[in-house]
Amino acid sequence: MHTSRRSFLQKTALLAAGSTLLSRQLFAAPASAHITGIQLYSVRDDMKTDPVGTLNALAAMGYVYVEHANYVNRKFYGFSPSEFRKVLDSHGLKMRSGHTVMGREHWDAGKKDFSDSWKYTVEDAAVVGQELVISPWLDESLRKTYDDMLRYMEVFNKSGELCKKSGMRFGYHNHNFEFNQSLNGKKVYDIILENTDPSLVAQQLDMGNLYGTGADALAIVKQHPGRFVSMHVKDEIKATKPGTGEGYESTVLGTGVANTKAITDQGRKTGGTTHFIIEQESYQGKAPLECAKEDLAVMKKWGY
Repeated sequence: MHTSRRSFLQKTALLAAGSTLLSRQLFAAPASAHITGIQLYSVRDDMKTDPVGTLNALAAMGYVYVEHANYVNRKFYGFSPSEFRKVLDSHGLKMRSGHTVMGREHWDAGKKDFSDSWKYTVEDAAVVGQELVISPWLDESLRKTYDDMLRYMEVFNKSGELCKKSGMRFGYHNHNFEFNQSLNGKKVYDIILENTDPSLVAQQLDMGNLYGTGADALAIVKQHPGRFVSMHVKDEIKATKPGTGEGYESTVLGTGVANTKAITDQGRKTGGTTHFIIEQESYQGKAPLECAKEDLAVMKKWGY
């Protein structure tokens, strides 16, 4: 996990105030049934200053799918859901997934119901055409104890039920604490996998965020067939600046040390992965859009 990404997610959150067989049946897909997209956090500064121009540039590179990282006050990058859908359509783009943190404030334990803000999140995701509503963070207050985790995994499942009513799935995206923190002798990530219904809660594996924690992304995909509907395809190098995550930062695909292609291929082979989402957060002096173009070229070379 990169500190800047974590800070971004926390700020955005405040603003926005089974079995293996079953998994295979639910999520396994033929190799051709996949999409390759880009997480727009990869070009976050460009999206902040000129979202329409940035989307146009990505489309010109050959991107068809994008994943958002900016939903604030019922707007995507400053546009209402219907407006943003029109912007995407005008550039031939589709947005099948997006990141919005689901936090403690979104669930009323007394009423056993979601807040209006979370219901709007799901409603607006459907308007822009999402298939996955992904929460990319689990607040520390929700994982203080094993029982805390179990209670909130039920909320995950209930969010899956809510999304299902709109023809979507709820999803979770990992950082690094899931592999560094244990409760009752179990890694947080294992608690998530063991206590969420695969038919309701999809997993988006970020192979870069866990690099440096000692976790092996390739082994994880092999051990849990069918669980990873989506992946953040990332490569990593030693951090060029101190204090970055676990000492690593992302880089252009195929130029780092994260075994990216093997993990990606395993996702397509046994992971049930249909969404392959490029994300690069550090650029080693290059322009983010230049990196996005290089990353897409690598993915195409790899057969995606």
